[in-house]
Amino acid sequence: MRRTAALAAVLLLTACAYPRTVSVYDAECQVERRKMVLEVAEYHRVRGCVNEGCVAQLVFEGAVLATSTVISGSIVLVGNIVYWLEQRRGCPEVVVPAASSASAVGR
Repeated sequence: MRRTAALAAVLLLTACAYPRTVSVYDAECQVERRKMVLEVAEYHRVRGCVNEGCVAQLVFEGAVLATSTVISGSIVLVGNIVYWLEQRRGCPEVVVPAASSASAVGR
């Protein structure tokens, strides 16, 4: 009974990891910056399985989660390095329209 409950819990917690880009506010520069995060999508699939079939299913789903985490984690790492390099360039310059061109139109 205990083994069946544990197996059911693991089957309900199968998941897949994927990268996602989010915006964060940089108060110092007063701009929105991007960064990547690793999201985990859970899908609840309960399939009928028996003994060795359940073990094989768990191993496969664990391998899928591990593989997607490694690949997506690498993408997130590289993406955040690129965003960090962008941020190190400093605050973007604010372009202010020239006052002389606006006053020349009114004349």
